[in-house]
Amino acid sequence: MNAADGWEPVVRLVRAVLGDDVVGAYPHGSAVAGGLRPDSDLDVLVLVRRATTLGQRRALVDGLLEISGARARGGPARPVELTVVVHDEVRPWRYPPRREFQYGEWLREAYERGQTPGPTVDPDLAPLLTMVSAGGVALLGPAPHEVLDPVPRRDLERAVVAGIPDLLDELESDTRNVLLTLARIWTTLATGAIVSKDRAADWVLGRLPAEHRAPLDRARAGYLGIERDRWDELRPQVRAHAAYVVAAIERLVAAAEGDRYAG
Repeated sequence: MNAADGWEPVVRLVRAVLGDDVVGAYPHGSAVAGGLRPDSDLDVLVLVRRATTLGQRRALVDGLLEISGARARGGPARPVELTVVVHDEVRPWRYPPRREFQYGEWLREAYERGQTPGPTVDPDLAPLLTMVSAGGVALLGPAPHEVLDPVPRRDLERAVVAGIPDLLDELESDTRNVLLTLARIWTTLATGAIVSKDRAADWVLGRLPAEHRAPLDRARAGYLGIERDRWDELRPQVRAHAAYVVAAIERLVAAAEGDRYAG
């Protein structure tokens, strides 16, 4: 991992707040699935030995407000998404998993008002842990395979599908991310792999009818920094594209359920 990308301040903060309770810290997302893009977050999973205190969680929030994102108090930086999980909650593996803490820039205003994230059930840990394991990189502590169990494919599939209704609610406000995430879900269900958003877009674009390609082409270009997001003239096509991709995902889910029932 390149120190210039901003990993070191995150690791220092984790060590300072959580100390000897840290099992390890692990990158996931774009950093291990094809490389950081212009707008990529620094996605970090931290495994800890025991539950955090409210004071520790607040200290993490305050520290991340200093070093994360365009509005970082210490000056503009890459946004950080930091997830903390108690090791015993995910090893041995069970579904749905439970997270201890999560910070992301989409909730900065709530954090600045004093909100402190706490423990909650989080199916999204299934793809997150799958990416950590596939990446095989440790920022701190032992290698991922030494501390994590594999996530069963069935649980990975359940987790990625579970988030679709919330994604569709954000189609107008976060169009690029929603379209790329839907592409990644389709790719994961079809192949069992979690790939970068641009690679998922490439895979899906090869399977789309011509009339549904333009929105995903635009989302991919924005993700790669090739062009700015411009959606006004594509709004009707965006909705039709999303409906087509969701229908394809639903067919895959139905086929998988049928295979399991037959088996």
